[in-house]
Amino acid sequence: MQSARDRLEAVLSRLAVRADNESVFVKLYPEAARAAADAADARRRAGVTIGPLDGTILSIKDLFDVAGEPTTAGSLLLSTAAPALRDAVIVRRLRQAGAVIFGKTNMTEFAFTAIGVNPHYGTPGNAIDTGRIAGGSSSGAGVSVAEGTSEISIGSDTGGSVRIPASLNGVVGFKPTARRVPCDGVFPLSATLDSIGPLARTVAECAAADVVMAGEEPVALVSLPLAGLRIGVPRGVLFEETEEEVSAAFDRCVRTVELAGARLADLSIDDLLADLRAVTKQASIAAMEGAEVHADWLATGATTPVDPRVSEPLSRAAAVPATAYIRAIRRRTALVAAMDERLASIDVLALPTTPVTAPTIVSMTSDEVLCERTEGLLLRNTQVANQFDLCAISLPMPGMARPAGLMLVARHGDDHRLLR
Repeated sequence: MQSARDRLEAVLSRLAVRADNESVFVKLYPEAARAAADAADARRRAGVTIGPLDGTILSIKDLFDVAGEPTTAGSLLLSTAAPALRDAVIVRRLRQAGAVIFGKTNMTEFAFTAIGVNPHYGTPGNAIDTGRIAGGSSSGAGVSVAEGTSEISIGSDTGGSVRIPASLNGVVGFKPTARRVPCDGVFPLSATLDSIGPLARTVAECAAADVVMAGEEPVALVSLPLAGLRIGVPRGVLFEETEEEVSAAFDRCVRTVELAGARLADLSIDDLLADLRAVTKQASIAAMEGAEVHADWLATGATTPVDPRVSEPLSRAAAVPATAYIRAIRRRTALVAAMDERLASIDVLALPTTPVTAPTIVSMTSDEVLCERTEGLLLRNTQVANQFDLCAISLPMPGMARPAGLMLVARHGDDHRLLR
């Protein structure tokens, strides 16, 4: 195996070649990363390791605090913010585990929107076809793992922001149960829905990063047998408008696991989805809580341009009365309990992560109606896990010209079982 320093230098060399046209990364830490890589290599030569992430080449999304610099969260508005006093908790834990953090990845402004477009810092092209979107909001994270410039990249997921880029770029993305991984030192979107999760090439790498960020002791990942696994398929609204290639790939996946002994059954959750849609008709929980985060500049006007795809829905949500927000949160609590009861008869839900593959960047930036419709489709399936307080993982589906993921969803707190 190559040394951590050699692997790091290979990444830095690739990035240096495209430095004048960089849109995947917004910040690099070459000297700090070299020191961390050298320390990991020295431990390896001495026969010492401090865990499965020791020497891993890792990037973080541009909303995690790094001591001594402002956290810009994909926005010009925060470029002059006060420097962070300390690393985010997850950044500190990753460093302590030996991870080589070499850069911050690009994202959609304030982690809002699922398309992956950023008018300020550039729009990363999809790793498979640079003319297509990467998905968001952890756009740079998805591309960096898929193109091989990160072995693991850490993103955030409020409605699918880890799993959507994972799906569209053909990598693994894991969203843990909310609040299992601390959000201290993370620029927020929604205190209720935000989760911190990894993107990687393998489930094992995601599991290794997850356990470190959660502050748990690393354990060996032992796969569960497929025989007897109870899989629910929520056919209904979550399968509407699914591209033919995505639908065919999903059907192949579920047939494969069924042949391996898994037990499949249709499980309707449409009534619960409709109930939550009704109570959030005025604005989503993420938008209402995001409007509170950004209340100051929404009230006085931004001093620098803000992407209208971000500012407009936040402005609308800011006008929603507090009673509507309280009603939505109260109803969500009841629906979370109802969903937990509904899922008690199965081990996982299975459905496409995204019902569509990546559209072109041009189509998303030139046709607002199409962009809004596409964003709704990209978020439709993934946001279920956030809205109902579940954990979920996106796995690449084989045999596709353009990637899309298979999403497995498990009950609140069943993270370790899902990763197995």
